[in-house]
Amino acid sequence: MSTATTDPVARSVAARRVWHRSRGLLLALLLLVVTGVLLAALQSNEQHGRLDPRSADRTGSRALAQLLAARGVDTQVVTTSEEAAAATGPNTTLLIAEPDLLTTPQLTGLRMATAHTPGRVVLVAPGTAALDTFTPGVTAEPAGRSSVLRPACSLPAARRAGSALLGGLGYLTPDRTADRCYPSRGRPTLLRLPAPDSGRDTVLLGSPDFLYNRHLAERGNASLALQLLGDHKHLVWYLPSLSDSASDPSTPQDSDQRGFLDLLPSGWSWGLLQLTFAAAFAALWRARRLGPLVPERLPVTVPAAETTEGHARLYEQAHARDRASAVLRAATRTRLAPLIGVPPAHAHTPDILLPAVHAHLTSAPAAEPDLHSLLFGPTPADDKALVQLADQLDALKTSIVSQERHAPREHPDR
Repeated sequence: MSTATTDPVARSVAARRVWHRSRGLLLALLLLVVTGVLLAALQSNEQHGRLDPRSADRTGSRALAQLLAARGVDTQVVTTSEEAAAATGPNTTLLIAEPDLLTTPQLTGLRMATAHTPGRVVLVAPGTAALDTFTPGVTAEPAGRSSVLRPACSLPAARRAGSALLGGLGYLTPDRTADRCYPSRGRPTLLRLPAPDSGRDTVLLGSPDFLYNRHLAERGNASLALQLLGDHKHLVWYLPSLSDSASDPSTPQDSDQRGFLDLLPSGWSWGLLQLTFAAAFAALWRARRLGPLVPERLPVTVPAAETTEGHARLYEQAHARDRASAVLRAATRTRLAPLIGVPPAHAHTPDILLPAVHAHLTSAPAAEPDLHSLLFGPTPADDKALVQLADQLDALKTSIVSQERHAPREHPDR
């Protein structure tokens, strides 16, 4: 009856303890998830259709596409490298919005498709891989945040446009025929590399900000964009994506060869490292500080009988017959030792305790219990055997105590 009423209470207490201990961590995780969702939603709204000529968002380029269309320039939007290579022909401008998303085979394919036909290739903030493929010898270095810069070059398109919003990356080249425009921190953020043999030049832009809808009407941004992208009647606007690079048949990244780590975006290792440090600092922050023990007065006095009964119930619930029998035997040996003249230090030594107990028993040898099994025996097989052991130990202790009380005492001579 008591076990049935105690289990639900114990489970309820354990559940409350677990909740109190873990609620701080759970609330922190919930706050982290909510913050991540909100940031993702805000960023997705701001970056939706980034550099997309069909998007009217702040970071889209629909306004530029409409201005180009008014000047008779046909804009074709492609989303794969195969479409971009097929659409690029003579007198065509190819704009690659995110060159760093492309693999080396894709960059090489586009370079071969545009190498021998007149036209222009415009790369927006290209990294090392794109530069090595399209403009060998050119290096990129940070040139600061985008800001309004003066042309400071002889390129006609830049001189007519005047000041424009550029920055981001600066490019260095040993080619003396290159046009170095809009310098920032001593590095040009617009670099034009001519190719007289093929009639196709390459333009490197350090930042795409002046192509966005929100900045197009500022300064000379619209003029510069129209002149760079409107020199030819056909404009191929290539918007690379992660799915485009994953589906490239020229790369050995098919589903049979790609592993789980290949599916994760770049930079995940740094994010995991930051989370590991954050978890370690949180553990140090929330860990208990172990100091010296401080004695504290109990709020209530618990009778010894209630404490013993509580221990017994705990042993019963845990089926700890080994622990219960060990406690009973140790307590009996400790109480018997001073009655039979055994020092407390040898109360648990069978070779010393058992002969002394035999000497104090007045019953017949046949009626004496197996003292070794009784005081130092194995664990009882079941609860019934445990109760029987407790009765036998109590009977042994009672027998010796009664004998000590009725034993004749010697009085010294007066």
